Amino acid sequence: MKPTEMRELSEEELVDKEAELKDQLFKLKFQNALGQLDNTMKLNAIKKDLARIKTIQNESRSEDRKERKQDK
Repeated sequence: MKPTEMRELSEEELVDKEAELKDQLFKLKFQNALGQLDNTMKLNAIKKDLARIKTIQNESRSEDRKERKQDK
């Protein structure tokens, strides 16, 4: 998923997507440990998507904080 697509998602959708990716990452790590994973690039892609989601969540939180400070 591209960052522009992720930025269009609501906070709830980002949380759901994050949980989904964490579950996928767990399953892929398990498969990798057992030697059943053919495409190890999936691990890197999911890790990057998780990082993107967390970055977007932090950006929105910091924007909210800035708005609150300006309102005071």
